[in-house]
Amino acid sequence: MEIKREFVTTRVSDGTAMRLYAARPVGSVAARGLLVMQEAFGVNAHIRDITERFAREGFLAVAPELYHRTGAGFEGRYEDFPSAMPHLRALSDPSLEADFRAAYDWLRANGLAAGSPIAAVGFCMGGRAAVLAAITLPLECAVSFYGGGIAPNPMNPGFLNRIKDLKAPVLLFWGARDQHITPDQRAAVADGLKAAGKSYVIVEFSEGDHGFFCDARPSYNPVAAAQAWPLTLAFLNTYTAAQEQRASARS
Repeated sequence: MEIKREFVTTRVSDGTAMRLYAARPVGSVAARGLLVMQEAFGVNAHIRDITERFAREGFLAVAPELYHRTGAGFEGRYEDFPSAMPHLRALSDPSLEADFRAAYDWLRANGLAAGSPIAAVGFCMGGRAAVLAAITLPLECAVSFYGGGIAPNPMNPGFLNRIKDLKAPVLLFWGARDQHITPDQRAAVADGLKAAGKSYVIVEFSEGDHGFFCDARPSYNPVAAAQAWPLTLAFLNTYTAAQEQRASARS
């Protein structure tokens, strides 16, 4: 499928300007929207590639630059995590939620068919962001790849107390070899979702490490990545297709 890709700029409610990397099918109105949440290393080549992959599946997909307040255009190297830390530490949940809303509103105003469903997917810090977006916005579903900081960790208090407000089903991918997101943290997320009576799917790859989906990282696991991709599409298609049918019935 031929796609169009570009950087666009939108305004956030706090008055800041935020770039989005947008990709969409050419020649038709997109029936589904998708927020693609970045890793700690910014809207880099890997995140742009993923955004384009989703566009080829028929989504109008946008990756918001969540570091726009402290490092617009930042693209960190995977071997240099310290360079991302000042931007990561400057994030707050209220500012992230404002960014999600701005990106969501941009999708609604720029090329989605009326009433079209919108979902979220995210990686690393973006995996946390995707779940937070499903608490904040009326999404159809969200997919989280190795999202640290949903449960408390040494760097983040998490937001398990807000799981009760989750508005959409979630799919969470973990790597059993991930030393950044410990087994007790993963269990706390599962327990929180279960206690809140939320709809969720959790998949743990026994050979997966943190970042297993990213082919630019040493931790890339091609087997886990190959299995996670169709599961992601199936999950997104299940919930966005249902909303598409409801929107068609209303029209």
